[in-house]
Amino acid sequence: MARNFPPDLVQAQREWTRTYEALARTPFRTVLRRRLQLLSCRIASHPYWSADRSTADRTELRRQARTEALPEQERRTT
Repeated sequence: MARNFPPDLVQAQREWTRTYEALARTPFRTVLRRRLQLLSCRIASHPYWSADRSTADRTELRRQARTEALPEQERRTT
């Protein structure tokens, strides 16, 4: 079931995913760890979560952010 998340929340999750992947490729990067921490706080404290939201909502946010971040070619093959 697709949920309508605020665009800034989806963008923050998309940036979190990119940062996490970059950190996985180049470990021990303080700048990336700090960015990941900042984005985690931004996502967790977003007003969207002030309503009673489920774990499924958080999972769906990550799924949507990953799907929207994939290039069109990759989306067709996944």
